Amino acid sequence: MIPYLARLLGITMNYNAYPGNWKKAIVLPIYKVRDRSVFGNYRPVSLTSVFCKQMEHVTSGYLRQIWEMSGWLSVGQHGFRPEYSCESQVVTVCQDIANSLDNGVRSDVITPVFSKVFDLVPHDRLITKIVATGVDLRVGVWVKKFLLGRSQRVRVDRQLSEKVRVTSGVPQGSALGSLVLHTYVNDICKNIEFKIRLFADDGIIYRKIMDSSHTDNLQMDLNKLGKWAVENEMKINPGKSKAVGFPKARVKE
Repeated sequence: MIPYLARLLGITMNYNAYPGNWKKAIVLPIYKVRDRSVFGNYRPVSLTSVFCKQMEHVTSGYLRQIWEMSGWLSVGQHGFRPEYSCESQVVTVCQDIANSLDNGVRSDVITPVFSKVFDLVPHDRLITKIVATGVDLRVGVWVKKFLLGRSQRVRVDRQLSEKVRVTSGVPQGSALGSLVLHTYVNDICKNIEFKIRLFADDGIIYRKIMDSSHTDNLQMDLNKLGKWAVENEMKINPGKSKAVGFPKARVKE
């Protein structure tokens, strides 16, 4: 199958011939937490063409290679990268805070939660950011074809909903969707002084607090984060976002 798949990818990449069936998805609602009767408590996972997923894997591999070689990805991004994981994100944060406590320094930690990032990402802005990373223009066009003109239907048991158009966001459960989301949130760290550790759209931000000026700086950085969210059409969920302070620990003599 490999020679045929390689030829198919070449055709879709070089001739802008993207099969329409690849843009159709069946969405399965996966239960997360709390009341099962509330649709917001389900995560939508898109089932798409198996052949399209193979092409997504090839494209994802190329994008990772370009971004890692150029050093474009933020050092704080731990999602979907070689030798990085949610575990590396947690271990790094815990070690940084433990070092501060050992040195008798207070740390303030904020966990901002973005609402429905996979659904809200505007396609035009996302494509612009991907092309700006220096990837081959044909790949940028392929990703654009992948995102635009999609449709989906929801399946519950054996019942299917009416087909609806998808005008924003990236498909959850796709091989490419989570990776291109990196492109969209990567510049979150621009002009921000605090440490930030990301896993896709989930983030932890923190800094050492030595005096009141550091608290003011942290607030200014949070204001910049809010401005970034507005400019990029994202929404921060204040109900799920948390703030935690780790007070000074007594230094052992």
